[in-house]
Amino acid sequence: MNMFISFLLAIISSMLVDNVVLSRFYGICPFLGVSKKVKSSLGMGIAVVFVILLATLICWPLYHFVLVPAGIAFLDTVVYILVIASLVQLVGLFIKKYSPSLYKSLGIYLPLITTNCAVLGVAQSNTDQGLTFLESLGNGLGTSVGFLLVIVVFSCIRVRLESANTPKAFKGLPIALIVAAIMAIAFMGLQGLFVGLGS
Repeated sequence: MNMFISFLLAIISSMLVDNVVLSRFYGICPFLGVSKKVKSSLGMGIAVVFVILLATLICWPLYHFVLVPAGIAFLDTVVYILVIASLVQLVGLFIKKYSPSLYKSLGIYLPLITTNCAVLGVAQSNTDQGLTFLESLGNGLGTSVGFLLVIVVFSCIRVRLESANTPKAFKGLPIALIVAAIMAIAFMGLQGLFVGLGS
């Protein structure tokens, strides 16, 4: 039961308190670029969840059972990028076949998942921190769901801001960055709740 609680706290921590977008600024390019429409941000978030989870499931065993025994653990970043690029191609083909409109709205940001620091950061941090397979899975799940949550909430706010009476100097990206900063502060406020849960 204790292991389950620590697994659950790891998911909550990486999803809310240590959110990759709001605390580390990983994946900020698709976060700002795709969040103008809720549908495209939801599609991007789901694609990132899928890629991060599959990358975690593939990269962790690959590192521990292939790279380390072969003495080529220093190639981990290159291998992770190759795995992530392959997964992104699969996701792209799937979206293109089953939702051409979403594929078109994601545009250049879909291939950018390959170089999305959030995806690569999870795979890298799982091995750098020496996490077990279960902890890595929890970290990947929490991080990816946190990315999805934040990009959809941010998108909903941006849609509302389009019809708001925003001063001309703040319209567009400036007000979006202000909202992102306020969201980051709000998510950092959850740290106290997490500490309370952990004790």
